[in-house]
Amino acid sequence: MVGTKKQWRIRGYDSTTPIYERRVDSGQLTERQLRALLMALTAKAGLTFDEIVGAYATRRSKIANDFLHVHRDGPFPRFMCGDNPYFIADIVDADDQGGIRARI
Repeated sequence: MVGTKKQWRIRGYDSTTPIYERRVDSGQLTERQLRALLMALTAKAGLTFDEIVGAYATRRSKIANDFLHVHRDGPFPRFMCGDNPYFIADIVDADDQGGIRARI
């Protein structure tokens, strides 16, 4: 449908158990802001202070890790961050309550 409003659907999981869900109008977050948001949610939900420091450390340094790396997936805008817990953000139609991803 032309003119359908798009939203970011942000979901968090601990294994397969949902721990968070929120929808935000797509115009309210840039891709950069969305990536930073996923990193913050992942850090808050399951990382220690030392693991967070390691995620920001210089690559291949002694303390570095990839715990807050954000991956882009698929032909639709879909971003993922974390292992367990982890967070996913994808674009959906605002009127879609079933969770089918929308094309933008």
